Amino acid sequence: MLEDTLFREEETFIRRFIAVNRGRPLFLIRFERISLPLDDFASLLYEEIHSLVNATDIDFGFLVLEELNTVLLCLSPRNDRTEIPNIDGAVGRFQDECAKSGLCAFEFGVGRTPCNYLSASVEIYSELYGTSLKNLNDNVTRWKWTFFNRANMYLSGSKREAMIQPAVAFDPATNTFSVKGGELFIGGGHYAHYRDLIADLPDDQDLNRFELLILEKLILASEGLPGKLKFNISPQSFIDTFHDELKVKRLHGLIQSIGLEPERMLFELVEKPYEERRASLKEVCKLFWQYGIGFAADDFGVKSQSHQVILDLGIMIREFKLDPMSFRFKANEDQTKFLDNLAFIAYCKRLADNREATITAEAVEDLDTLQFLMEHRIYQFQSNLFCGKISVEEYRSSFALMQNLPYDTFERLVTEPGHRNDFDHNVFLRATQPENDFD
Repeated sequence: MLEDTLFREEETFIRRFIAVNRGRPLFLIRFERISLPLDDFASLLYEEIHSLVNATDIDFGFLVLEELNTVLLCLSPRNDRTEIPNIDGAVGRFQDECAKSGLCAFEFGVGRTPCNYLSASVEIYSELYGTSLKNLNDNVTRWKWTFFNRANMYLSGSKREAMIQPAVAFDPATNTFSVKGGELFIGGGHYAHYRDLIADLPDDQDLNRFELLILEKLILASEGLPGKLKFNISPQSFIDTFHDELKVKRLHGLIQSIGLEPERMLFELVEKPYEERRASLKEVCKLFWQYGIGFAADDFGVKSQSHQVILDLGIMIREFKLDPMSFRFKANEDQTKFLDNLAFIAYCKRLADNREATITAEAVEDLDTLQFLMEHRIYQFQSNLFCGKISVEEYRSSFALMQNLPYDTFERLVTEPGHRNDFDHNVFLRATQPENDFD
């Protein structure tokens, strides 16, 4: 009945609907300039709700704000299988039908938020309230599917779209390569790359907030994935969000809910400047370390910020990635630079051994560089020589096939005529093809 879903006070609405559905995608449709009495309009929406959104497996609630002549309708799918389609388009058609029939007139705007395990219920409501108002004002002047809505819809969707760059390790005892895990990225659906998503966000948006929403989406997409998994985050977003220990507990709860063991995940701290206003990076990292979650440092080089991060975090660093400039050189090009970089790689190995950490080399572009690194006991790689980014579904289904590739087979495949080191290449799967049976 309508009475069971209608609220008249924000505090009650937040407690009895927003809080109950925190951890699920939420859509808030804001109706203003309504020509009907507000309760009559809410009754009309109640009768039309399932045909309006073309879904039945949803929860919904109304908030009537008499002083603003506004009705808010909040929707939440009950499970991952329920897809709420283009709400903007559906409500727009409903608006046209009501106007043509003379039933009523109104203006509307849509706000949306992903699962949002980390934010408090009041924060979620405030974000939905603000974005729905902004969207309504946009729609009054131009009715359209905005870029901002596209980005929000992508993050709010229940589809677990993500890509992963496999991390490949060499075992000198067996002379074989195997995939041990990977680094997760945006991609595989509406957006091919992180930069495409960021380009759709207006300048007035909080990028730290969106970075955290992306992190949540990638963690959800990792459900059921084998191996050690890495998730990028900037140190500033990390400090600003997780100095609050309650949000650390919430994120840990999210990780537990998908069955991901904390020791199989790493937060990769990207090479970006940061300020320690609310807490130090080390203090925040310790809050995660108590749950068994470790860290990786990106682009480790002599002059890099990651150098100091590694020294500060000590044993909490479980992996660091070499800056490609540390190994993209030839002995006959610059003898001094060559010797300096050899000394730096030896230093890296000592730091890693002290922490029982792994060193990963990214962007290894040729076989000579790969062999050079292995000669100096660098045995883990993220490189298109082996495999480009693949969907999480392909990674899950192919993981067992991406094990124990003999070095000789790998070398033959990457040196054969016509070989390409591109994003469509997967040397492990190529090795399973009958024409590549070298035995």
